[in-house]
Amino acid sequence: MMKFPRMATWLMPGLSIKRWVGIASTGFVMTVVGTALLLNLQPVTLFIESLKWLAQLFPAHISGPVLLGGGALLFYFGMRKTYRTLKVALQHEGRDADLLEALFRQNKLIHGPRIVAIGGGTGLSTLLRGVKKYTSNITAIVTVGDDGGSSGRLRIEHSIIPPGDIRNCIAALADEEQLITELFQYRFKTGSGLEGHSFGNLFLTAMCHITGDMFSAIKESSKVLNISGRVLPSTLESIKLAATMEDGSEVIGESLIPEAKGKIARLRCIPDNPKTIPDVIEAIQSAELIILGPGSLYTSVLPNLLISEIAQSLSQSKAPKLYVANIMTQPGETDGYTVGDHLQAILDHCPYPNVVNGVIVNNWLPEPLLEKYQSYGYQPVALDRERCESLGVQVVEKLLVDEAEHQVVRHNPAQLGRAIVQWFKRDYPGKFKQIQQAMVVAPVVVELPPVEELPVEAETLKP
Repeated sequence: MMKFPRMATWLMPGLSIKRWVGIASTGFVMTVVGTALLLNLQPVTLFIESLKWLAQLFPAHISGPVLLGGGALLFYFGMRKTYRTLKVALQHEGRDADLLEALFRQNKLIHGPRIVAIGGGTGLSTLLRGVKKYTSNITAIVTVGDDGGSSGRLRIEHSIIPPGDIRNCIAALADEEQLITELFQYRFKTGSGLEGHSFGNLFLTAMCHITGDMFSAIKESSKVLNISGRVLPSTLESIKLAATMEDGSEVIGESLIPEAKGKIARLRCIPDNPKTIPDVIEAIQSAELIILGPGSLYTSVLPNLLISEIAQSLSQSKAPKLYVANIMTQPGETDGYTVGDHLQAILDHCPYPNVVNGVIVNNWLPEPLLEKYQSYGYQPVALDRERCESLGVQVVEKLLVDEAEHQVVRHNPAQLGRAIVQWFKRDYPGKFKQIQQAMVVAPVVVELPPVEELPVEAETLKP
């Protein structure tokens, strides 16, 4: 590949800086010329001489103020836009980042594909950490059925939708991701009324009381934390999940469903037909890629699809829909499930066609870690390719876990994000016209670090 001198890269298209500098420069020239005409000064340059015809058409007391005012406005507008562009780029990339690289990267993110991610739990936040490297046009639609732990207590005591999964997604999309995640995940170990609560849940609860509702609280919190994208609750109604088991019994409450240790036949919401918010429908309708999962099938992914408006909008959307299959089964929820079983459950609970076009599946696990998980009742989610394809779903196999990870089986955010981008670019090239290369953010100058250098959240196994 031919390389250009570094200063010449400022002339490359896509930096979103030259246009504002050009406008500011034009405004400055007009201001100088307007001032000269207003003060009846003799033109001293060839450029001013070329404008004499203007003075013959309009008196100086008219042309002077017009040029002076117009030039001043253009200069102000151009400099204001230049400042904002630089500010946003440096905010996202850090004060110590190379300015040219920051500008190019930020412009690519702004013009990246519009992605809608639907789910909940830690799986959705993991996905968001991966795809935010390729676009800032992300909308996370988060389930609000949680009724356990800190979220459950706040839900009852303050009559709000549970903030836990929303908190995780906001932290994942924040600029200072590691610091915000540590802050929001911090749990108070002592204190009357505080013990067991996470700071992020309390923060969102306080914002809810200040702004008047959880939707406004999420919106204002996102502004404060300068997140890349937006987070939306699937509904603002207080819903509960009810699972009908194969033996005919019914379990009510998200936190109780896995503890029932039975096979789930059907999932429903209480109330039966909760309403979503207009922003959710608009996001799905304008999406260029829709991603379901990863996450607990019955308590993170399916609750969103039980909302009829979401399911119908998903079906009507022309965007490709990709399901990220879980790596391991979940005891009490998906024991013995294959990838095909996961897909069938989605299709059974969504009464509309065209809700899943592809499924991405992890194709490798470290043997020692696999044995550790199996001792706690977890099993790898087996791929039954023929069954998946018979459901009209394209199967994509990729290495989605970190080969160096020895503590927990979890999707690696960087590898998951990269695999999704590769699939989208290869199978839907027309929709992916804004990103030049899946692995390169700024040609010639900027490259993403290899997978092994990207930080991976590591935590001990929590069965």
